[in-house]
Amino acid sequence: MAFTTINPLSGELIREFAQWNDVQLETALAQSAVASTGWQTRRIEERAALMRRAAGVLRARGDELAALITLEMGKLLRESKAEVEKCAWVCDYYAAEAPAFLADELVASDAGRSLIAYQPLGTVLAVMPWNFPLWQVFRFAAPTLMAGNCGVLKHASNVPQCALTIESIFREAGFPEGVFRTLLIGAAQVDRVIRDPRIHAVTLTGSESAGRQVAASAGAALKPSLLELGGSDPFIVLEDADLDLAIPQAVVSRFLNCGQSCIAAKRFIVVDAIADEFVARLATAVAGLTAGDPVDPATTLAPMARDDLRDALHRQVVESVTRGAEIITGGQPLQRPGAYYAATILDRVAPGQPAYSEELFGPVATIIRARDEADALRLANDTEFGLGASIWSGDGARAEQLARQLQSGCVFVNGMVKSDPRLPFGGVKNSGYGRELSLLGIRQFVNAKTLWIR
Repeated sequence: MAFTTINPLSGELIREFAQWNDVQLETALAQSAVASTGWQTRRIEERAALMRRAAGVLRARGDELAALITLEMGKLLRESKAEVEKCAWVCDYYAAEAPAFLADELVASDAGRSLIAYQPLGTVLAVMPWNFPLWQVFRFAAPTLMAGNCGVLKHASNVPQCALTIESIFREAGFPEGVFRTLLIGAAQVDRVIRDPRIHAVTLTGSESAGRQVAASAGAALKPSLLELGGSDPFIVLEDADLDLAIPQAVVSRFLNCGQSCIAAKRFIVVDAIADEFVARLATAVAGLTAGDPVDPATTLAPMARDDLRDALHRQVVESVTRGAEIITGGQPLQRPGAYYAATILDRVAPGQPAYSEELFGPVATIIRARDEADALRLANDTEFGLGASIWSGDGARAEQLARQLQSGCVFVNGMVKSDPRLPFGGVKNSGYGRELSLLGIRQFVNAKTLWIR
């Protein structure tokens, strides 16, 4: 197996890396194990200083890193720049907040003194996807390293240069050798790494099938795991919604990153009273998206990351239309070089269609019409996924009550779903388990040790 950079804009092979052999993998795991002992004993203030330096490296190399993201997975250059800045933000956030998050917590008991001490586990394996090739890694790495753990990364095979560059960022920031390592290994080697006694936990962001495999391996090895899997986020539009606010946010939420986001709005559940107006206005807005070179500031629709992903998306669209969905706009690959798919709206989406029950990971918006608010809630919860959701209404209190009934890891009212270092992030049902970011994220992979002292 090779790890390849293929430009989604042109299909050109840019660079290729060989998969590691057993000796290379053993060397990296041994190095991480050696580094772990010293890293755990570092004062948290020292770890924070290094994490702030990592944020500085990210910002200093921002243009270079953004160009690399766009080269390897195709997103708009301005979106890549925003991704790099968000990585710097999460580093700064945990550098500032980790000392308080990990401070001993006194607990009243029958002891003279009792407390909870939050201590690192050791080394955490991260299995990460290609769609946000820096952000997905840094949102794991910043809290994990600040907690005193080491990190090893198995990244997606189509972003090898991003994977190796992340290791170089931590090295340039002054982190000790081995505290963070990138492993150029294939999916078949992941089980072996999870079962290795030098690995103490695993986190995965990716597909449901990959999550099941990693969870099974982690369970067999009796190691904690965190899974952030797919999503089919509902974007619920009630009859009193402000469409001047909702329509622009709907376009961004669905077509950001060319729709290749777990928390993108995928199912637009719109009450009948305003459905026709919503669809017409959304179609007008989507028609204004312009496909082109992601480096060009005028481009608003980037290519998808790979041809096979575009082809799989098209099969879902075709089957949905065959079963009754209506194409409002788009519905086909663009006839041009690169992995482009037309910005698409499917109306009259209903049970029995892939667009209703499956995650559509690309620039396709699905419209599901609801009779009323109660029906919208039923439709929103009628899914195997539960990552994010949004509700659009002129009545905030009404929307909040509805939000509390949604089966989802997060709900945003009158705003698009997004990840934020200050807020917990994760899903329920087939969208996974565990929480990243915020206080909960840094405590995900620590030993909450009880100390009872007479």
